[in-house]
Amino acid sequence: MRSDVIQTLLVANRGEIACRIFRTCRDLGITTVAVYSDADDGALHVREADLAVRLPGAAPADTYLRGDLVVAAALAAGADAVHPGYGFLSENAAFAASVQDAGLVWVGPPVKAIELMASKTRAKELMAGAGVPLLAPVDPATAAEDDLPLLLKAAAGGGGRGMRIVRELGALPGELLAAAAEAASAFGDGEVFAEPYVERGRHVEVQVMADEHDTVWALGTRDCSLQRRHQKVIEEAPAPGLDDALRTRLRDAATAAARAVGYRGAGTVEFLVSADGRPYFLEMNTRLQVEHPVTEAVFGLDLVALQLRVAEGGPLGATPPSPSGHAVEARLYAEDPARDWQPQTGALLALDLPDVPGLRLDTGYTGGDTIGVHYDPMLAKVIAHAPTRAEAVRLLARALERARIHGPVTNRELLVASLRHPDFAAARLDTGFYDRHLAAVTAPAAGRDPARAALAGALAAAVTATSGGPAPTRFGAWRNVPSGPQLKRYRSEPDGAEHEVAYRTPRTGAPEPHDAPGVRVLAVTPDRVTLELDGVARHFTVRADGDRVFVDTDAASYTFTALPRFTDPATHTEPGSLLAPMPGTVVRLAEGLAAGVPVEAGQPLIWLEAMKMEHRILAPASGLLTALHAAPGHQVEVGALLAVVQEDPAAIPVPEETA
Repeated sequence: MRSDVIQTLLVANRGEIACRIFRTCRDLGITTVAVYSDADDGALHVREADLAVRLPGAAPADTYLRGDLVVAAALAAGADAVHPGYGFLSENAAFAASVQDAGLVWVGPPVKAIELMASKTRAKELMAGAGVPLLAPVDPATAAEDDLPLLLKAAAGGGGRGMRIVRELGALPGELLAAAAEAASAFGDGEVFAEPYVERGRHVEVQVMADEHDTVWALGTRDCSLQRRHQKVIEEAPAPGLDDALRTRLRDAATAAARAVGYRGAGTVEFLVSADGRPYFLEMNTRLQVEHPVTEAVFGLDLVALQLRVAEGGPLGATPPSPSGHAVEARLYAEDPARDWQPQTGALLALDLPDVPGLRLDTGYTGGDTIGVHYDPMLAKVIAHAPTRAEAVRLLARALERARIHGPVTNRELLVASLRHPDFAAARLDTGFYDRHLAAVTAPAAGRDPARAALAGALAAAVTATSGGPAPTRFGAWRNVPSGPQLKRYRSEPDGAEHEVAYRTPRTGAPEPHDAPGVRVLAVTPDRVTLELDGVARHFTVRADGDRVFVDTDAASYTFTALPRFTDPATHTEPGSLLAPMPGTVVRLAEGLAAGVPVEAGQPLIWLEAMKMEHRILAPASGLLTALHAAPGHQVEVGALLAVVQEDPAAIPVPEETA
């Protein structure tokens, strides 16, 4: 029997997945090797590794996607094995082959299995032969109204890239071109196929683990239906609301899929389950999944440790452990869900979650790190495990609510609102959840009180100033008239609302609010304020960083920017200016777009690629494009002027009552 005992492992990945694999390696006594781009110099996964090798450059194509450089790094560091993680080269058969050709142990499935599952179209043909249930493909050239709606998908890759929903036949040619262009850009393969789009479908998957001794484990089910842009946001195990017959059918189909390709190691078989409970094979991911921790929690397993055991030639047990309880995972992204999910960048000043039983944090960042523009905006995964689904959901929502996350805007409040939404609580899950409920889960939560949070921030800053410490905000000449009310203006993030705070600073004692009925100051220090609000004592934790103030309570978090007393006219831009919402690369322009052409309100004009996602820049109004400064391939910084649209008054609809 083959036995390759791994002593030193290189992880061909970055961020939280590299950190997570390193954690298991430390437990097993395996030396760890990181690779890193120039953009990741000093990143957490580099700091946590025993050894690290630089891949010169910043863009993924020049660094983490260069299999030759990764193999060379493994040899230079003396590694005897390579773990691909997920993303990047993890499902690249040529890379897997090159690792083995270099005499290194590949901690992944056989090259042949990766090849067979690399193309979704070829994988579906293979699965049909194995008796796995499938959706019938649709030929776009002969598609008719009866075939709508259609889902266009890239044959290679995943993560929602190259995916489009088509509800009108006339839009099909344009969407095919756009999907093919995005797929070619993301995966180097522009092949796109079409299949029926299942309304209200659920994304349910089965974790498989197989060894070379003909053992295949099907480790329960996961529901991953809550998605934005076809990328998962919240996952859980087991998938709720499935009857025993459907669970058995899914496990049997996943096992058949793994056996059909001679699978080894960890993999995931993904299904779409229709509203009437019929499962359809989507794809097989020949790697570890982002959401693997929920399966680990329920089965009490370390899937990375099992991957390493299988790679060393070791056997799995005859049967897997029995599952216990329920686990839910939320992906914490640096993004603004209310603004088209725009990714956010900048300094992450704090990332702290409660340390309570049943809670797990997988992250590639700590406070003090910087969120850059080159990679996925996921900051962390937060996982809760409890005896029941309701308890796990409650634990996760409360932990996220109590977390201290200071820096870029995140989706934290959306996650909390999603977990507490009635449809989620009742397990009414499908991939259209955010299409229907985005407005509800991005609305300000009940109980938020930004005005009083701003007051707490101002009082803490006043104490800091009077105590001689660093004053994070500017209070004008309040020391000259200590008995008069002082005014402070804040703008809250990300909604942009402004709050004016009035307070007094007596000659002795703590500062106190001015003209604020129902508010009494109980205690004030530079980092903690306790106010009695309508008879209830509430605590506010305050942290300042320059003109930004972060205020956390037991149930909400607020970010403010201190504003000057007067606005700066130089900050205004020309009406109709289209500014880059983030740093990125211009990947394409609307067909025929040029200065002097008319545009329609809401028309996509420019496509930017940033942090593994495409973002459309829309015309703000109907009118004339008077300037165009963007071109495909241009690198732009946040706030860069891309184009200017001059609004046409004649294009503004006249209200019917005045027409």
